[in-house]
Amino acid sequence: MKRMFRSKKRFFTAAVSMALMAAFIGGCGSSSSAPASVSPAQTEAPAVETSGETPAAGGKEVLRVGMECAYAPFNWTQDAPSTPDGSTAVPIYDSTFYAYGYDVAVAQMLADEMGMDLEIHKVEWSSIGISMDAGDYDCIIAGMGRTAEREMSYSFTTPYYYRDNCIVVKKDGPFASVTGLSQLAGTGCKVTTQLGTGWIPLLDQIDGAETGMNFETTSECFMAVSNGVADVCIVDLPTAESALLTNKDLAIITFDESDSFVGDDEMVNVCIATRKDDTALRDKIQGAMDAIGWSDKAKMDELMAKAIGQQPAAN
Repeated sequence: MKRMFRSKKRFFTAAVSMALMAAFIGGCGSSSSAPASVSPAQTEAPAVETSGETPAAGGKEVLRVGMECAYAPFNWTQDAPSTPDGSTAVPIYDSTFYAYGYDVAVAQMLADEMGMDLEIHKVEWSSIGISMDAGDYDCIIAGMGRTAEREMSYSFTTPYYYRDNCIVVKKDGPFASVTGLSQLAGTGCKVTTQLGTGWIPLLDQIDGAETGMNFETTSECFMAVSNGVADVCIVDLPTAESALLTNKDLAIITFDESDSFVGDDEMVNVCIATRKDDTALRDKIQGAMDAIGWSDKAKMDELMAKAIGQQPAAN
């Protein structure tokens, strides 16, 4: 090109040729050669691969995990790179903060067993499945209950934790002495739970209850009970126990099986989810769980107790 402009004799000829070519392209549309500009379709991201593994810079594969980092004791956000007992927290992707909790500890054990690096992605619960399907990360380890509805969209491992459900009320409130579900019937109590969870269907089992005010996080649910915005919060026992460490005005009530919610057993099984068609990663994670013996409830309960004791006061 530089030679063209250095030669005055060729300048006029080149200019004319370029003008004629431009007119030809404008009249005929795209040619079989490389296009002059990139079409919108060519700028779209490539289809999401379902291998579930992304090579790191050094060639080591990465286990990319999505979680709220706001659901203590399963997962939370903290400033420090370690916990009070010296456990190592994991940096949150594209952030200056760190994540820890039961989910993070389990994810780290599985990544180590598979010879992979661990990468934690913080995401709102309401979009946790959408973001995985979009390829932002490859699996969800976030205290997710395995339900029949979710099994239509995701592939699940066996449980990596078993939890019980409960309700949380104001310690000095009118429902502090309740011992069974039937005792809430007809009271007109205001009930709440976390949006997008398997506890939502349980709200309607409280006859005559006032429903409709649910929240993005369990922390907001507990705050609603503390402030009188709600009377009853349906949640899992570990999360409730975690909340009571800093919310001394709340009380936990567990119902006897003979007078409790129906169908809440789905939320008991906490499993790891992958994209529906990414059974290769699901099976690889399952193999790691089996290898470290992560089906022993005693081990699970021991780690959960440890996680509850390590969370920052702000959580």
